[in-house]
Amino acid sequence: MKTFEYNALPSRVVFGVDTLTAVAAEIQRLQGTRALIVSTPGRSEFAERVRELSGISATEVFAGATMHTPIEVTKKAIRVAKRHRADCLVAIGGGSTTGLSKAIALRTGLPQIAIPTTYAGSEMTPILGQTENEIKTTLNDPRVLPDVVIYDVRLTLSLPPAASGTSGINAIAHGVEALYARNKNPLTSLMAEKGIEKLADALPIISEDPQNLDARSEALFGAWLCSSCLASVGMALHHKLCHTLGGSFGLPHAETHTAVLPHAVAYNAESAPHAMRSITRSLKSDSAAHGLFELGCSVKSTMALRDLGLDETDLDRAAELACQEPYWNPRPINRAGIRRLLHGAWNGEAPSN
Repeated sequence: MKTFEYNALPSRVVFGVDTLTAVAAEIQRLQGTRALIVSTPGRSEFAERVRELSGISATEVFAGATMHTPIEVTKKAIRVAKRHRADCLVAIGGGSTTGLSKAIALRTGLPQIAIPTTYAGSEMTPILGQTENEIKTTLNDPRVLPDVVIYDVRLTLSLPPAASGTSGINAIAHGVEALYARNKNPLTSLMAEKGIEKLADALPIISEDPQNLDARSEALFGAWLCSSCLASVGMALHHKLCHTLGGSFGLPHAETHTAVLPHAVAYNAESAPHAMRSITRSLKSDSAAHGLFELGCSVKSTMALRDLGLDETDLDRAAELACQEPYWNPRPINRAGIRRLLHGAWNGEAPSN
């Protein structure tokens, strides 16, 4: 076995069905007395439910989280937190909500409880992506890692089938890149392969039967595993492309991950054969790239970037931006290859590998 390093991150996880009721005890554990509850506008009813369950009267709701964590939204939320004299944060929702909570915590030092309602996985990582002047950047800082994560499987029942599929493939992307990360290790590789398998098995069931609690539980567990991997190892080309397309072109996060992932995997296939074997085992497929593309189709996801709002005329600029300050990748980055990759994802065609 090769020499490796593994960094375990200090966070508490409560997983199960109807675990949302634990929020009062977890706020008390953090010695919180004045909570700011964060959500998107579409999840404000969940935020009000958390307010009811919090066990403290001094709560405030900020339901203004949005995709890609714009700096101006963070500043607005911080003003609300200071006015309320908040001493803790409770984020309920998907990656946008968790991202905003992390951005607030980075600037205020407030402890966080994250309650995910999707499979995005941000809740388990010390990674924060933020957008300013149409450029999305990421940082890795232990100060943004939530102190507590409450996984309540029942909350994911409200996630529509289409959004469940793209959110789940977004989670799979974390596991995929963990398998060929520069600092991969045996533990994260085991978690990644099992997480991909759990999600790949559960997502088609959820697509046909969204209220299937067993499939929802397996998917949420798989998302937890894959996001835990992302927390411990680095990102590569796939995430760089998605950050570029989201931050600079406004494309939706999970849908973009779904469309790009098969093509990013095809690009890296020859340079990461061991990872490809792990992915094909998890997908029960003969090809990692084709298996991911077929999974996206099976859950009725949009597989073409053009359908997500990217113009063909944007491809050259997207390729140029993606090649600037690239993340480490098993295959060297070259602009012509990235341009071809993006064109395939833009067209929604099956990957060439």
